Amino acid sequence: MSSNLQQLVQDSIDELVGSGAETGVQVAVYHHGDLVVDAVAGVADQETGRPVASDTPFYSASTGKGASATVANVLVDRGVLSYDAPIVEVWPEFGAHGKEKTTLRHVLTHSAGVPALPSTTTVESITDWTQMTEALAGAEPWWEPGTKMVYHAQTFGFLVGEIVRRATGKTISQVLREEITEPLGVADELYFGVPAAELPRVAKLTEPGGFDETFAMVADMFAKLAPPAVSPNAAYANSPEVLTADIPSGATTSARGIAKMYAALLGEVDGVRLVRAERLAEISSPVLVAQDDLLGSPATWAMGYLIGRLGLTPEETPYTFGMMGMGGSVGWADTSSGVAFALTKNLFDPTQSNAAVQIGNLVAKSLAG
Repeated sequence: MSSNLQQLVQDSIDELVGSGAETGVQVAVYHHGDLVVDAVAGVADQETGRPVASDTPFYSASTGKGASATVANVLVDRGVLSYDAPIVEVWPEFGAHGKEKTTLRHVLTHSAGVPALPSTTTVESITDWTQMTEALAGAEPWWEPGTKMVYHAQTFGFLVGEIVRRATGKTISQVLREEITEPLGVADELYFGVPAAELPRVAKLTEPGGFDETFAMVADMFAKLAPPAVSPNAAYANSPEVLTADIPSGATTSARGIAKMYAALLGEVDGVRLVRAERLAEISSPVLVAQDDLLGSPATWAMGYLIGRLGLTPEETPYTFGMMGMGGSVGWADTSSGVAFALTKNLFDPTQSNAAVQIGNLVAKSLAG
């Protein structure tokens, strides 16, 4: 482990926690397959004072989309799935209302045309896999697949997950475990649905002062995509029903777990490589550059990952691909430097990701080239 970088990161997150800017933080960095930073600070649970450990799982919202995308990309690399085959080949019911030409490529680039959950969705219904996937199969598309892009905030994971289930006969959690986390030795650090017996290990999320106003703003922005009842906040993320359910637009993970997954996309880690080099080039390159038709922001999508390091543009960091989560977590990999980075935290603030940008920039600068 790079003792100098490890100390720089440790000092940085200690300062963030000491100042009150953060409550509990994890940072993990792999460089050319070696773990060079494994740093933790603060508490996982403010009520009990339980300290953060390297293997503490944190609910990390859409950072988990990177894991869902990776499951799909691994299965494509092994010939189980195809990017351009119509979804109806494995999921016939999905073809309703003119969706018969929709492909996995459309899903991974958020251009499938089904970005919204039913407006009646509750915490109880979002934890019901059959109810959610039947609703998506029966949904009318907002546009012809591939012609527009809107972030599929909560529907992404159900779409990927049901395609995986239909093609393999296994839940996406089972495939994640068998094909990715068990081989990498992080099966107890990266989950979609957390096993009930592991819930005591999970970090408890908290919110900063004035969060109600912030949440109302964010929930209003995403209201057409997901009702406020299932927009992530601390109460949602701490709910045992949510944590134990397969809702693979989010994940509960340690920084080490998600960073190791990205590292194994870049190359070999502990004897494991998730995809071939030629597949890595395909999944980490721009596939769709478009304006989000609802949120009004531009995005450059690779195969289920955003191009560009958090805090910088895709043009400035074209070799970085990953996903960030509402609340401040992030995971990314850089094909030019061989760096895989992740930060998880439990102070849930959707308006800022200062820690992830600050520490990510520190790491990238230190390991550039």
